[in-house]
Amino acid sequence: MGYVDKKYSEPRTPIGSVAELFAGVGGFRIGLSRAGFKTVFSNQWEPSSRRQYASDVYVHNFGAEGHSNIDIASVERIPEDFDILVGGFPCQDYSVAKSAGKASGIVGRKGVLWWEILRLIKEHSPKYIFLENVDRLLKSPATQRGRDFAIMLKSLGNEGYVVEWRVINSAEYGCPQRRIRVFILATKLEELSSPNSKEVLLKTGVLSRAFPFYSSTALMETIDLSDELDIISDSFNNTTQRSPFKNAGVYYDNRAITTKVDAKFRGKKSVLGDVLVNENEVPNEYWLDKKSHIKWKTLKNAKKDLRVHKSGAEYYYSEGNMAFPDSIDSPSRTILTAEGGSSPSRFKHVIKGSRGLRRLVPTELERLNGFPSNWTKKDCNGEIVPDTRRAFLMGNALVIPLIERVGRVLAQDILKEKNG
Repeated sequence: MGYVDKKYSEPRTPIGSVAELFAGVGGFRIGLSRAGFKTVFSNQWEPSSRRQYASDVYVHNFGAEGHSNIDIASVERIPEDFDILVGGFPCQDYSVAKSAGKASGIVGRKGVLWWEILRLIKEHSPKYIFLENVDRLLKSPATQRGRDFAIMLKSLGNEGYVVEWRVINSAEYGCPQRRIRVFILATKLEELSSPNSKEVLLKTGVLSRAFPFYSSTALMETIDLSDELDIISDSFNNTTQRSPFKNAGVYYDNRAITTKVDAKFRGKKSVLGDVLVNENEVPNEYWLDKKSHIKWKTLKNAKKDLRVHKSGAEYYYSEGNMAFPDSIDSPSRTILTAEGGSSPSRFKHVIKGSRGLRRLVPTELERLNGFPSNWTKKDCNGEIVPDTRRAFLMGNALVIPLIERVGRVLAQDILKEKNG
């Protein structure tokens, strides 16, 4: 029996509404629709691209209603009422600056997208905020490990939110790809009844219910964030080289508590082999020329290079050995934006088939993220999207089953509130 697609459909009787920022090709929208939520607004803009492929694919699949393809800085306000603000936003330097006259307090540095998100949060004050980012957010920048995340937590707390976070490896919750991301879930304080941070972290929080885990409360730590944003920006963690933020935590009332947790999952676990197309559907150009095997293998081998830091100091840069070909009996490695194209690469996936070695086709990359097959095949004009661009879009995409998990817990909470 082959792969069975889970198609997209709008919920007939929505439980709640969603505004989607940094929408990409719609991972949040698909996952939350499966939990009963309707997206009423979306924004997707790729500043470095002449062709807006992600936005065009989004419109092809969902239609243009409620969608905007403009710089988020130009979105003055969201025109529809909504319950949840979502977005998979870029990781940047989130440092702050004082306003010129110091009368209006803290302002974000120009061009930093977090401050645009916060501006819209202040404007609309949604019940829930659901964000996704790379896990290095918890330890950036290198000179003040964890400072950027501390600024985010403090900013959301200032707007009246209790904030949960979890670093999730999608393969640990049954998905066929090892993709590690941090999920951030902020709940408006009035939606909670006398929150207890430890209870939220270990039991009652949205993320703790969506992603079961094992934990050790003995290793729980507290981080004081009672200083103002400008002081946090200047002085947070100036003395150590490690971030104080572990892979799970809660921020409330100027304090973050954090601990290390391990996934607890008893369902069926999928592997790369589960998402493969029939070999007769694989174009000839995806099969590797035997002459190129040595080049591919060389790039996959371990290496240790002597390099020179900008300070003049010499150091060795090391990379471990990578499987060649990739096993189809375990979850895949993380899809990167450079997955597309026929040139040999250390990071592209290569599997063994009956005709030899081959790369993964776009449909397989889509399935690894939980998208319906051929989701990125056409743009809003019905034109075929180049395979290299389809791979790029999947390198930037969400793992949809994880979004659905969170959505189902949020749906339970909203229905419970509605039913009294």
